[in-house]
Amino acid sequence: MGYRLMGRAHALAITLREGDRGQGTVEYVGLILLIAAVLAAVVTVGNKFKGDDLANTIVGKLKTAIEGADPKGKPAG
Repeated sequence: MGYRLMGRAHALAITLREGDRGQGTVEYVGLILLIAAVLAAVVTVGNKFKGDDLANTIVGKLKTAIEGADPKGKPAG
């Protein structure tokens, strides 16, 4: 009886350990962090140039995109 109970407990532990729940969320968070890091690097490098044209252009485009976004997911326009 003890071996049967231990076998079932072991099978349950293996099943719970190998679950993929939450994996998609982790991947999306990683992707968002990667994009944020690239944008921060571009803006930082852009600020080092004379005139700040690149940084101002990027910030302006981002503001336009954010202001034009619809919270319901429908394209603006």
